[in-house]
Amino acid sequence: MTTILLAAGTPIYAQTPQHAATQFLPIKNEPAPKLFVDQPLPRPLITRGVAIIPYRAENFRILPIFGAGATDISPRAGHLHVSIDDLPWRRADAGGTGAIVLTGLPPGEHKVLIEIATPEHQVLGGKVVKFTVPAIDSSHL
Repeated sequence: MTTILLAAGTPIYAQTPQHAATQFLPIKNEPAPKLFVDQPLPRPLITRGVAIIPYRAENFRILPIFGAGATDISPRAGHLHVSIDDLPWRRADAGGTGAIVLTGLPPGEHKVLIEIATPEHQVLGGKVVKFTVPAIDSSHL
C-alpha cells in the first residue's frame, strides 16, 4: 500500500496493483500472447459475400512496427500475418482494428490462417477459421 500526504497533512492510502501494466514501463516476464478469432460475421457474409473476421489479442498489441529495433517494446507488440486458402503469399495486418476484412473471395469453402508475429516476423501462434462464401445474387443488391 502506498501512502500519499496532501498539503494539509491528511494521508490518502492508495492500493498498488499487483500487476501494474503500463506502456510507460517495461514488463518483466510478460505472459504468453493469446489470439482469439471468431467466425466471420454472418450478415455481411450472407448478403454481400464479405468475410469480416473479428479477432482479439491478449498480452500483445497490434501496431505498425517492424524490424529488430521494435523487438524490445514492452508490453509486447507486433502484427498479424493473414494467409488465405493455403496460397503461397500472405498479407500483414498492423492496424489493430479488431477485424480482418476480406472481399472478393469466390463462392465456396475458404480457410484463413491468422497468426501473431513479432516485429521481425517470428510467428508466436495462430488460429484457423473455415467458412463458406455463398453465391450472391447481385440482381437484389
